[in-house]
Amino acid sequence: MTSTSRPSRGPRQRLGEDQRRRQIMTAAIQEVVDRGYEGASLTRIAARADVAKGLVWRYFTGKDDLMASTAKATMETMRRGIVDTLDMDQPVPDIIRAALRRAAAQILTHRDELTALNRIVHNLHRPDGADRPVVDFYEETYLGQEGLFRRGQAEGSLRDFDARVMAVTYQGSIDVMLAYLEDHPEVDPRGYASELAEILLSGMQAGG
Repeated sequence: MTSTSRPSRGPRQRLGEDQRRRQIMTAAIQEVVDRGYEGASLTRIAARADVAKGLVWRYFTGKDDLMASTAKATMETMRRGIVDTLDMDQPVPDIIRAALRRAAAQILTHRDELTALNRIVHNLHRPDGADRPVVDFYEETYLGQEGLFRRGQAEGSLRDFDARVMAVTYQGSIDVMLAYLEDHPEVDPRGYASELAEILLSGMQAGG
C-alpha cells in the first residue's frame, strides 16, 4: 500500500428503494434540526445520507416533497411507537392516560424528530405557494383517535360528543404539551401528562 492509498471500506451495501428513502428522510431530520427549514439544503442532506444528490431527486420532486414525506413518515413512526405499547384491552380512559404519558416521554426519546417536525409542518407550502395547513399531516392520527373515542362512547366510559372535534382538540393539547416541555426541560413530562389527562377526561367522561 502506498502512502496515498486509503483503507478499503468494503463493498457498499445495496439498499432497496424504501431503505434509501428512509435513509434520506433520516438525514433530512438532522439537517432541519441543525440548520432549520429554510437553511436545509438537498446537497447537504444527500451528503448526510451518503447518497448522490441525483438520488434525492429520483425519490422526491424537490425540497418540499422530501420534507412533507419526512414529516408524514416520522409522525406515523412515532404514532405507531405509542400505539404499540398500549394495552388496548383496558378501558378507554386508561388508554388515554397511558397514551398521553407515552407522548410526553417522546420529548426525552425523540427530541430531534419533534424539533424537525415542528419546523417542517410550519414552513411547508402548497404547489401554488400558499401555506400548507398543519392539519394536512394529522388525518391518520385523527382517524385513530376518533376510533378510540367512539369505542369509549360505545362502552359507556365517554359521553356523547363529536369525535372529530375531540380528536383535533386532543391532538392540539399534545402538541402544546410537547412544545412546552421542549422549552421547559425542568418540567416532569410524566407529571404534565397525568395532569393533562385528567383535565381532558373531565370533559370527555360520561357522568357517574
